[in-house]
Amino acid sequence: MQEFVDDGTLAGAAMSVSRRGELVHSAEVGSRDAEAGEPMTADTIFRIYSMTKPIVSTALMLLQEETKFALNDPVAKYLPAFGATQVLQADSSLVAQARPMEVRELLMHTSGLTYDFMEDTPVGAMYREARIMNDATRTLEETVDAIADLPLASQPGERWHYSVGIDVAARLVEILSGQSLGDFLAERMFEPLGMVDTAFGVEESELGRLSAMYGLPDLIGKDHGFTQLVEAALSGFNERIDVSETYPTDTPDVFARGGLGLFSTIGDYRRFAQMLLNGGELDGERIVGRKTLELMHANHLPAALLPFDLLGRSQGGLGFGLGSRVMMDVAASAAQGSVGEYGWAGAAKTYYWVDPAEELVGIFMSQYMTGVELPDRDMKTLVYQAIID
Repeated sequence: MQEFVDDGTLAGAAMSVSRRGELVHSAEVGSRDAEAGEPMTADTIFRIYSMTKPIVSTALMLLQEETKFALNDPVAKYLPAFGATQVLQADSSLVAQARPMEVRELLMHTSGLTYDFMEDTPVGAMYREARIMNDATRTLEETVDAIADLPLASQPGERWHYSVGIDVAARLVEILSGQSLGDFLAERMFEPLGMVDTAFGVEESELGRLSAMYGLPDLIGKDHGFTQLVEAALSGFNERIDVSETYPTDTPDVFARGGLGLFSTIGDYRRFAQMLLNGGELDGERIVGRKTLELMHANHLPAALLPFDLLGRSQGGLGFGLGSRVMMDVAASAAQGSVGEYGWAGAAKTYYWVDPAEELVGIFMSQYMTGVELPDRDMKTLVYQAIID
């Protein structure tokens, strides 16, 4: 990992590995703020981007296991505006949904929704024009209302397509619980798990622990599509960047999302991941049922949608559950692992995985925006080669 700092790829990174409930490796390299000479530390706070998704997906499933909703319920049952959302066809015409979008499809990324930076459908450009992702002054409710006003990129269930689906799921958490997303997460997950640094903002007194951001231009910056990011990567762009407008620290009551938005530390996220590995419990606190987690981390994609493709990369050997990818075929994945292993990553090079077969939790955290290098993959390889029993 130090090599990635030495060659200028990363400013710094933090890593941890737990096995059988014990922390067996913890290390930090480089800086959390290279310009200020601040070293990376174990208590550094990171913007975890899409590693917000597994947390929010788990939160929604707390309500499912309390029978507040069923996974195959229409989204429009709780958010009526989605009943009128149409689908954009290849000839630019709009048609009605062939069948209603289901709640589970939000977590599976098969809802027909998309992302601003996606360029494989004209709907991505519509999202950019509507500033779906980069207007942090909107509330979650306002953001989801804006999403419902735009067409779907495909019919529900027709394809796997990475999307804002879990942002819509986060709004369902609010509707079904009667609480704000931040309050629900704090009460039901963060406080019981002792995740003291995880929230949709950072207290002013703790800003000194927040890692600076480096890498390519802001993934959710205004008018940014994937082409601009690839061009920046090919040009060698790797600088300190300011993401405070799209990912603010000081408006947690406004900037709460399902697909990104949380701040966390490597220690806090380890507690969340260890709870998952333990079957829903940590240090005597039961968060979620074991069978609920088994349901979440089974593959939910039909064979016709496998392998799924993420930003031009075929995800061989992997299926997708309710909020996270899951390993189905180790050989097809072309990397070490175990059947049933699951996890997800964030845009700024944060990554976690849980391997029940090896009773293992691995976490990598840096702040390197959408870089093409894969230090997280290398860390995972190094972790598995170290297993000798």
